[in-house]
Amino acid sequence: MNFEVKQQVPLAALDSALHHAREPTLDLLAKIIGGAGSRPSLLAKAKTFNRLIEFAKIGAWTEAAFALIALELPLWRVRRLAYEDGEWLCSLSYQPNLPIEIDDCAEATHEVLPLAMLRAFVEACGRRHVMRGVRIDRSAYSAMAGANHLL
Repeated sequence: MNFEVKQQVPLAALDSALHHAREPTLDLLAKIIGGAGSRPSLLAKAKTFNRLIEFAKIGAWTEAAFALIALELPLWRVRRLAYEDGEWLCSLSYQPNLPIEIDDCAEATHEVLPLAMLRAFVEACGRRHVMRGVRIDRSAYSAMAGANHLL
């Protein structure tokens, strides 16, 4: 299985594919890595990446999902895994020390645990991209702070 990025898949399309999947597959994992993952970080951590692929090849999909989260989202933590009414809920948190009531978790559900985890991973990747896109213009902030000081 080739995990080189041929064409990036939009996150919404990845989530839809995961939602409709009955079980995880290597092809689906390749699409997730290509669409949600950042290839340079995978190459820099080749040992961890190889372990992730080995987990997937032997069918250890829950371990593969944990490995992917640890590899691509090192600051995020699995906050909650719960099974209720035939579905798994996976919550990933960027701020796991906050009370869960105010934590803005990336959450997803699926009948299959690894697919719920992978859907939450895709959701967290979308939030990571948004967080990276938000930049504070320090000069504008300093100017506003100075103007407020004068008031």
